[in-house]
Amino acid sequence: MKKKIITITGAAGNIAYSLIFRLLSGQIFPKNIKIQLNLLDIPESAKILKGVKYEIEDCAFKTLDSIVTTDSMEVAFGDSDYILLVGAKPRIKGMQRSDLLLDNANIFKDQGIAINKHCKDSVRIIVVGNPANTNALIVSHHTPKIPPENITSLMRLDQNRAKSIFASKINVPVPSIRRLIVWGNHSATQFPDINNVQVEGLDNFDNKYNNDWIREDFIPRVQNRGAEIIDYRGKSSAASAASAVYDHLNCIINGSGDWESMGVLTTNTYNISSEIFYSFPLNVNTNNYKVIENLEISELSYSYLKTTEEELINERDIIKDLL
Repeated sequence: MKKKIITITGAAGNIAYSLIFRLLSGQIFPKNIKIQLNLLDIPESAKILKGVKYEIEDCAFKTLDSIVTTDSMEVAFGDSDYILLVGAKPRIKGMQRSDLLLDNANIFKDQGIAINKHCKDSVRIIVVGNPANTNALIVSHHTPKIPPENITSLMRLDQNRAKSIFASKINVPVPSIRRLIVWGNHSATQFPDINNVQVEGLDNFDNKYNNDWIREDFIPRVQNRGAEIIDYRGKSSAASAASAVYDHLNCIINGSGDWESMGVLTTNTYNISSEIFYSFPLNVNTNNYKVIENLEISELSYSYLKTTEEELINERDIIKDLL
């Protein structure tokens, strides 16, 4: 029986709590492959982590090989096949994005250094903790032995949100929506793009919305969905974020027949900086990803692309002392 090692940081937190059970109840690997979970958190969370371990054991998952709980990055990262960097200080109501960036920057620097020291160079890393795109840049800078294409940042939550909102508008099931993509940063500057959308079984659907709805409702709603949830719950997204991490990881492992949105560090034909993690439309297979190049971009759409790029460049400049 083969196994894959998945490391989750911030494993005592809310996102990880939802994610762990989603991973183990899903079918992300073939049945002959079991999952070893390496759960990492700070020493102060050891008691909570033990309780999480007990709950996992009580589920008797057929997909589970073993569980390692630890506060040691060397133990958690060593021999990992996939690392999900979930742990970060969460954004709370009233917090400025720049504050969150500075608070989390050193966490991801230390994790990058540890990954580079203890991991094999084939490890695949998904950065979830916010600001995810710029945290991915920090991790990439401090993991010179890891190919940059092995590191991606989570944009699937934004893509899922956009698909759900759009599907509701035109009254179709979410799975019927294809080629809906999100450009740029996981922030209020992101650009959810429906210009290339296809809807299974529906050839004509543009009469169900107009340009005013796109500009004044759809785009701002997706951009600010995270803040909207914080306003209602008093907490940042957890279960939906965990579901998106699962979707992202599943896509990396098994590929996708749809266009996907991930933060990546790459050259491109859209005149977007290759020195930031930026979400592009991607074709993803089991070995790599490829940017879908040369899409027709309107002047208005391109202004959105450049606005979110500018924010990411500004974020990079804020943490330039760590690069």
